[in-house]
Amino acid sequence: MKKSHDEEPDQARREVVLFLGSFAAAGLFGCSGSGRAASESAGGPSSPPSTSSCVVRPQQTEGPFFVDERLNRSDIRADPTLGLARAGVPLRLGFLVSRSAGSTCMPLAGVLVDVWHCDATGAYSDLGSNSGTKFLRGYQATDAAGAAQFTTIYPGWYNGRAVHIHFKIRNSPGAGPGFEFTSQLYFDDALTDLVYAQPPYNSRGRRDTTNQRDGIFAAGGSQLLLPLTADGPGYAGTFDIALQI
Repeated sequence: MKKSHDEEPDQARREVVLFLGSFAAAGLFGCSGSGRAASESAGGPSSPPSTSSCVVRPQQTEGPFFVDERLNRSDIRADPTLGLARAGVPLRLGFLVSRSAGSTCMPLAGVLVDVWHCDATGAYSDLGSNSGTKFLRGYQATDAAGAAQFTTIYPGWYNGRAVHIHFKIRNSPGAGPGFEFTSQLYFDDALTDLVYAQPPYNSRGRRDTTNQRDGIFAAGGSQLLLPLTADGPGYAGTFDIALQI
């Protein structure tokens, strides 16, 4: 089912409003630290690094599209009821989560990493005309090394926003003092142009917002670029993030 793109400008405006409203609290887990630029190469599949570089990243707005589906799964491409995977370029997405405290940096095991994003047409599941569907949503718990892995597709775009993936890191229900870190991942614009020249993305025409034209990306997005390498017909990348908790 496809959401009408007449709704897209309102979606982008709601995200910006929510971002501005929450910006003052964005330093809760530490929004300083240097980021690493994304790169695209013709190398083999990426694998999670053995140790974290303990890079602290900025928080960003959750946006209006988070639904706490509690879908514990690594392959998030399909709607679990219909079993139909969303079409798109395959993406293997990894997270390496650590805890930064003073001069120490340790893997953060057993925390939940939620991921959600739009499909190749710019539509989110369980919203509007897609109510009741659950494609491109899910969570994984980090292992002893702080790693979590997902299989998904390269996200599409909608009006007013750069290409992005939402993520949230939080502890399991009932597991000690609660915490929650929410942000977004971004993609190299040149790589996105290559992906969007392929079906099904090329049926939509040219996107209207690059990273540099996105107001939310402007607040730390350069530290949230996902480094990718070629991986068969798609791409793979691991995002290294440290939380100050």
